[in-house]
Amino acid sequence: MNKNKKSPQTVEFKNKPKIIGNYSIVGPKEGAGNFGEYFDYVMKSDLFGEKTYERAERKMVETALVGAIDRAMLTPRDISLLLAGDLLNQIISSSYAARSFDMPYLGLFGACSTMAESLAIGASLVDGGYFKTIACSTVSHFSTAERQFRFPLELGNQRPPTSQWTATAAGCSILSLEGSGPVITKATFGKVTDFGIKDVNNMGAAMAPAAMGTLVRHFEDTNSKPEDYDLIVTGDLGKLGSEILIDLMEDKGYKLGINYCDCGQMMFRRKQETLMGASGCGCSASILNSFLLKKIKDGTYKKILFMATGALLSTTSSQQGDSVPGIAHAVVIEKE
Repeated sequence: MNKNKKSPQTVEFKNKPKIIGNYSIVGPKEGAGNFGEYFDYVMKSDLFGEKTYERAERKMVETALVGAIDRAMLTPRDISLLLAGDLLNQIISSSYAARSFDMPYLGLFGACSTMAESLAIGASLVDGGYFKTIACSTVSHFSTAERQFRFPLELGNQRPPTSQWTATAAGCSILSLEGSGPVITKATFGKVTDFGIKDVNNMGAAMAPAAMGTLVRHFEDTNSKPEDYDLIVTGDLGKLGSEILIDLMEDKGYKLGINYCDCGQMMFRRKQETLMGASGCGCSASILNSFLLKKIKDGTYKKILFMATGALLSTTSSQQGDSVPGIAHAVVIEKE
């Protein structure tokens, strides 16, 4: 039996893989939000110099990957494996970007949970000695996600109060046992959870039950409690989803205090009128690879629980009246 296993869902890493390089890139709207000063690069236009938004999203993956590799003082040839994913059909942003690099690639789809998923898988592979250096990356783009999952951009449809704004953002982390940086000590892999939410404009309500399930399992597996962490941060539940999670956790006997926050709720300023806040897998990825990791490195936070959440729907399933399943994965990141 693997000694790293704490339970069927939680892994404790004996070798503690390090995040030796990281990079974040966002669109102009995100750059004008609460974390603008922390992002490595703020695009002047959502098109990023490309003819289509899909190609812009692809370029964002490439930029984040190269930036993180440079930050780790490595070259693309030093990367043993690329783990990446996005929101588009067939994860084309990640896969098309991967063809530009001569490195093994695994495409992941966890919707907005992809950053935590890639870190959990990447840390497992590095800790086990299967790969030396792994790049974990994800991206989302408002304009590509909007016309795939909702309406043509030209229509300018009115957004319901429970909706969120897909972040135009990308982030990348480089994992290795060599070098220095914050360490990943544990990972809890989530289960698909469905409470029957069918409103595709209420992702917070659809994902909150999955976040609750993973969070409760993590506390039980690690014999820990919310106050053991300097910060517990979820991916993109938004304002409503965060409130639902707090209520669900209290029903389970866990009170989330002032050390709990949500990337989607925090990303934009109130005057930017994004309703429930941000969403998209680039939301948590960009905030993790900018603000959160910087605050761990400077000692503001010594131990955080990063849990990204995803809604596993498709345009076909929602049009056929299916409910929206959710997933959440969590990793513990600590100061080296």
